[in-house]
Parts: sequence; C-alpha cells; structure tokens
Amino acid sequence: MNYKHILPSLEEVIQARKPLRNANREHQESLTWSERFAVFIHRKVGSLGFFLLLITWTAAWLGWNIFGPLDMRFDPAPAFVIWLFASNIIQLSLLPVIMLGQNVEGRAAEKRSQNDFEINERAEEEIKVIIGHLENQNELLLEALKKIERS
Repeated sequence: MNYKHILPSLEEVIQARKPLRNANREHQESLTWSERFAVFIHRKVGSLGFFLLLITWTAAWLGWNIFGPLDMRFDPAPAFVIWLFASNIIQLSLLPVIMLGQNVEGRAAEKRSQNDFEINERAEEEIKVIIGHLENQNELLLEALKKIERS
C-alpha cells in the first residue's frame, strides 16, 4: 500500500507553516514609554545592588548621627524619624511602579510561552509527517523483501 497520496511532503508542511516570530522583540516594540520606564525601575530597584545601597546608606546615616561627633551630626536623633518617613514614602511610591513592571514582564513571559507552544505544535506536525514517511518506507521495504523471498 502506498501512502504518498495521503501524506503531505515535508516541503508542503514547511510551506504551510507560519513564519517564526521573535516574541521578545514584539513585546519590546509594543511597550509604551511608561511601561518601558516601569520595567527599567522594576529591574533596577528590584536588584540586590539597590537593596545593599539602601541598607548601607541607612546604616551610615544612622551610625553617623548616633556615634559621630556632636558638632558634626547633621541630623540629630529626633530628625531620623523624618528619614524613616521619607524612606516609607519612597517605598510606597515605588511599589506600584514595581508591580506594573512585574505585570509587563509577566505579559512578556506569556507571549514567549505562547510562541514556544506554537513552535512545539509545528514540530509535532513535522514529526508526524516524517514518521508517516518512515512508515511508508518501512512498508515498501517489507513488500520488496517479500517479493525477493518469493523469487
């Protein structure tokens, strides 16, 4: 039995497929300036370097104003509360920007995931065609062997 008429050729499968997309580039191009800014802040503020900078700055500020010479302290003890208040305001204002950055990054991950799924589907179709052709060749070889054995 010959399956050549039933099975598409690999060339037909390749011609029928959609062109590959770069999901990362598509996502970057779709971002507005505010989303790009949010992603930038999200990546910078969400880094260990920024965290260490804040910890170091706060420890130095507090240490100098508690243990430094009295005449050189620029922010005596009660004023440190203002620094804590200011840092809380900064944190509260950065929180929505960081969350927006996470949402944008999440959308990018979803697009990459969808792209991976499409590529996997395409590969599965091509594998089916290749297996079909291999089965066809196997049957042709078996028929040829039977003919050889008969003669």
